[in-house]
Amino acid sequence: MKKNYKLTQSFYQNLGNLFYAIAAADNSVAPLEVETLKEIIKSKWLKVDDLKDAFGSDAAYQMEFVFDILHRENNLDVEKCYADFINYKKAQNYLFSPSINQLILETANAIASSFAGKNKSELILLARLDMELKKTDI
Repeated sequence: MKKNYKLTQSFYQNLGNLFYAIAAADNSVAPLEVETLKEIIKSKWLKVDDLKDAFGSDAAYQMEFVFDILHRENNLDVEKCYADFINYKKAQNYLFSPSINQLILETANAIASSFAGKNKSELILLARLDMELKKTDI
């Protein structure tokens, strides 16, 4: 029997790292990319679970929180943000179900497409992400 694992705040925070890496892959983050993330959090991610953070807000907003901090600090170290996410995924692989992986890819693609289409650096990062998510053993 397959065990059901619950997502954590750390899960959502690491997704914030990933989605920032996607948005910043071209060395800038457009306001439309930020807006796209916020819309997808509200329309899709809030429905994933009912986990709350310490302030009683839906934990999915941790993605936006981390993204905003990285953006405010103008942290354009895309490789570090991406690597942090991949290291987390490898350590917590059991949290990455096929449906979660699909939503991650949809979100990443929407962010990359939201401003002037996908450029070469975004396409490369999206391809790497797709390959990494296919490694899930669930």
